[in-house]
Amino acid sequence: MSKNDVRIVELEQMRMASVWGFGTSPENEAWKKLEAWAKPKGLYADFENHPIFGFNNPNPSAGSPNYGYELWLKVDADTMPEGEVRILGFAGGLYAVKRCEVPQGQFELIGEKWKELVTWLEDSKYKHGTHQWLEKSVENDSPQLEFVLDLYLPIAE
Repeated sequence: MSKNDVRIVELEQMRMASVWGFGTSPENEAWKKLEAWAKPKGLYADFENHPIFGFNNPNPSAGSPNYGYELWLKVDADTMPEGEVRILGFAGGLYAVKRCEVPQGQFELIGEKWKELVTWLEDSKYKHGTHQWLEKSVENDSPQLEFVLDLYLPIAE
């Protein structure tokens, strides 16, 4: 992977709405919850003003098909918690970012791209950061792609 494939990004401090799913496909469960809450409020699919980030929580473990997935959506100061939607603060941080375009049904590509990004880190001047790993949803209108993510690997100088 070339250095040009990776961008260094400083994420600002943000206020986030959080939803969570657990099971064999927790991403779908979390997305349904987020969409049901955010769409009526006009927050859904406005990736520029209300970016959406996700991450495993908890990670998959050997011997179990179940794991968790949490989604965060950037919200304004006046947004209040509601039902299963929590509001939390995110401190931000420094990240190495790589784009991951996922063709229809090829979800294993996400893990491969994460491995490439970790390998990049090992050969870079940066150290591994202690803040949250993130997958940011990117607007996509290609019928050949399932979705597009920017993978955010926490780093420190």
